[in-house]
Amino acid sequence: MIIKKTPQEIEGIRQAGKIVARAIFEMAEFLQPGVTTREVESVAKSVFERYGAQSAFWGYRPGRGMPPYPGYVCISVNDEIVHGIPGDRVIEDGDIVSLDVGVRYRGFVGDAAATILVGNVSRRARRLAKVTYEALHKGIAAAVPGNRISDISRAVQNWVEKHGYSVVRDLVGHGVGIYLHEDPQVPNFVSDEFPDPVLEEGMTIAIEPMVCEKSYATKVDADGWTVRTADGGLSAHFEHSVAITREGPKILTLLENGKEPYVPK
Repeated sequence: MIIKKTPQEIEGIRQAGKIVARAIFEMAEFLQPGVTTREVESVAKSVFERYGAQSAFWGYRPGRGMPPYPGYVCISVNDEIVHGIPGDRVIEDGDIVSLDVGVRYRGFVGDAAATILVGNVSRRARRLAKVTYEALHKGIAAAVPGNRISDISRAVQNWVEKHGYSVVRDLVGHGVGIYLHEDPQVPNFVSDEFPDPVLEEGMTIAIEPMVCEKSYATKVDADGWTVRTADGGLSAHFEHSVAITREGPKILTLLENGKEPYVPK
């Protein structure tokens, strides 16, 4: 069931989204060669504590026999697509690091992600991140009342494949706001396997292209969570929580000044 939100509820999601954006911004500022992913996570934890928010990921159990998620944020490096668990891994010069943050704040949830370019990143990695970021905004532009979910999917897929990349098939975007994962599913590719509801005012969705340098085939690590490319190619991930409004799509995971927490250059 799709949960449509009132203007007041959308504002509550926006307040949670500001904390998400602040956490991504501060982690991106902190990221440099030599730090561990656990140290990066600690930056996000300090942001949550500052605002009185809680991680929406910590202890999350999606079912299917998976263990509860053991981190406060997801930090995925290079060929890791999503759900990387913070730990002792040391970030190296040239890494690309995907930060995925979900926050619960005063009864509402915000969810966003960005892939950070660390140090002297290769041209191919930089291009991948840029195209993924652009694909996110192609999808957001299609999130208007009267369109369907598949219009978002098509916009993302067309942009990604136009540039020679592939979109992950095993993971998709989703509704968000009251719960971390709500209906509808928001795939980054067009498929008859998913419901294709009309977008209506009051819907809030997380649009999140997960783009692979080569094949979209994935594999999961022994930890039960970390998803990476099966062929070892690089992957990038960008995400915003978005409200469908009569004035057009409204991004709910922006900083206090209305800017995005990170834009690849």
